[in-house]
Amino acid sequence: MVEANLAIDSARSIVLAMDFQPMVLRGVGNADELVATVAGAVASARKAGLRIGYVRVAFDDADYGQISQRNKAFAALAANVGYMHANSPDTAIHPDLAPQDDDIVVRKTRFGALSTTDLVRQLEDAQIDTIILAGVSTSGVVLSTVRDAADRDLRVVVLSDGCADPDDEAHRVLVTKVFPVQADVITVAELQDAIG
Repeated sequence: MVEANLAIDSARSIVLAMDFQPMVLRGVGNADELVATVAGAVASARKAGLRIGYVRVAFDDADYGQISQRNKAFAALAANVGYMHANSPDTAIHPDLAPQDDDIVVRKTRFGALSTTDLVRQLEDAQIDTIILAGVSTSGVVLSTVRDAADRDLRVVVLSDGCADPDDEAHRVLVTKVFPVQADVITVAELQDAIG
């Protein structure tokens, strides 16, 4: 049973499915199970009246030139124009998580969901102050978004079984030791209890 302090206000909350893209999902061993789990969370949240949002990492032609050579993780992309291109099927949102017309969808060019998108403005416009995160990878988009969102005074909830990482130990340490400092960490089943 979900603790009382984990009650979710459906009018002020959003489930964000982050980086559920073929190219990213190939890096984790349980991709099919993970997508099915997150699809269940999205369906339950949608039925309970929560907003749904999708974040994907992809680059358009102009983005490659904006990548600094000082950026250790992304600098190689600047020399490999076309890799992770916004028009590639490999960067599309997984079809089992296909967005609906009223969902929020943003495209980012760094790890976190907030810094290179207008997501914060869209959340403010919708009066959303609670973000419920699922994503690949735990040590990438999820970690970066937890930190940034907490610093912006958003309430953060992480779905521990809605995240995965190529490194199982990194995932375990993040969801059990790191994230609880700034976020509530729950399972999809606990989310379903919290939203009724």
